Amino acid sequence: MVEIELSSLDLRYEGYRMRDRSCEARLLASIAEHGIVEPLEGVEQSPWHVLLNGFKRRRCAQKLGLATAPYVSLGEDAATGIVALLRSSNDRALSLLEQAGFVDELKGLHRMSVADIAVALSRSVGWVSMRLGLLSEMPPAVREKLFAGAFPVYAYMYSVRPFMRMNGVSKAEAEEFVAALSGKRLSVREIEYLANGYFRGPEALREQIRQGNVALPLEQLKRSAQAAGGCTAFEHAMLRDIEIVQKYLQRVAGKCHDPRLSTPAFQVQAHLLLAGLLSRAPAFIESVRKLHDRCGQA
Repeated sequence: MVEIELSSLDLRYEGYRMRDRSCEARLLASIAEHGIVEPLEGVEQSPWHVLLNGFKRRRCAQKLGLATAPYVSLGEDAATGIVALLRSSNDRALSLLEQAGFVDELKGLHRMSVADIAVALSRSVGWVSMRLGLLSEMPPAVREKLFAGAFPVYAYMYSVRPFMRMNGVSKAEAEEFVAALSGKRLSVREIEYLANGYFRGPEALREQIRQGNVALPLEQLKRSAQAAGGCTAFEHAMLRDIEIVQKYLQRVAGKCHDPRLSTPAFQVQAHLLLAGLLSRAPAFIESVRKLHDRCGQA
C-alpha cells in the first residue's frame, strides 16, 4: 500500500461503478472523521493510476479537500486488474450490473472469449454469458440511468426487463419509460404498477407517464390492482384474454406496413385470414365497447 496523489488517478472506469447518494453521504461523514481507511485499487499505466475500485472514496476525498489517498495496485494492465477485481467481487460487493460492465470490457476491449473469461474468473460459461446478455439487451440510455443511480436496478430487472423478454416491448419503449421515471424517487412497487400500466395500458395513460405526470396514473393503477384481488377465476381469465388481445393488436398493427411481407405465399394466406378477421371486427368492437361502458359505470 502506498500514498498517491488523487490528481494522478485515471477515472476512465468511473461509469462502470454504480452511484448511491445515501451510501456516499454516510461514507463522506466517516472519511471526515476517520480518513480513508480502505485503500483505493487500480492498475498502473504510467504516468497514471487507472482506478478500478474506490470511486466513492475518491469523490468524498475531493469534497473534503484531501490531496492524497492510500492505494493498492492490482497489476500493470487493465485486464489483469479487472480479473482480480471480479474474482474477489463477493468481498467487494460488486453488483450484477457492475460485474456485467467489467465482463463486457474484457470481451470487447481486451478481446477475451467467453470461455477465456470463464477460466480466468473460475466461473462457468453460463455465468459469463448471462452478464453479457444482460448488457447486450439494455439500451445505452437505460444503462446510463441505472449506473447513475437515477432508476432502481431491481425495478429494471424485475418490472421492465420481463416486458422486453416476454411481451415484445421494444428497447425504445423501455428507454422512454425509464427516462420518464428517472430521478422521481419512486419505490420499486410503484414502478411495478406504472410499468404494468405503461406497457399494457392505453396510449392516454402512457402519454401521461411520458410527460412525467405520474401521480394520477399511479393512484388509478393502485386502485385497479387492489380491485383485481377480488375477481373470480372466470374474471381473471377474461382479463388475461384482454391483455393478450391488446398485445397482439399492437403487434399486428405494427407489422402490417413492413415491406418484408411480400412473398406470394404469405399474401394468399394473409388475405384469407384477414378477410375472416375483418368480418368479425364490427361485432368484436361492439361487444368490447359495451363491456367498456358497463365497467366504466361500476
